[in-house]
Parts: sequence; structure tokens; C-alpha cells
Amino acid sequence: MNWDEIKGNWKQVKGKAREKWGELTDDELDRAEGKREQLVGLVQEKYGKTKEAAEKEVDDWYSKS
Repeated sequence: MNWDEIKGNWKQVKGKAREKWGELTDDELDRAEGKREQLVGLVQEKYGKTKEAAEKEVDDWYSKS
């Protein structure tokens, strides 16, 4: 699945993101709307990760979607 597909299916994919990052709220995930950079920013902020670590975590999650 590519990021365009994730954006198009965000309602369904959002549940998988919620399982991975349980501290993210539905409102936060709704605002991300399947956009990689917004999701990276949320993971970075909520989990206190560096941008590089958050990007790697999101990309690893994405590659398994």
C-alpha cells in the first residue's frame, strides 16, 4: 500500500495506527488524515522521539500495512 492508498482508506487504516500508537487520540488521527508528515509529527510529539526515530517507526509501520 502506498501513502495515496493510505490517505484514501484512512478511516480503515486509522484503526491500525491506533493499535500501534495507543496514545494518539481519534481527533489527532483524524487531523493527520493519512498524511505521513503529520503522523510523524504526532508520533514525535506524543512519544518524545526524535524526528528520525519517528520517521523510521512510521515507515516501518507503513511497510507492514
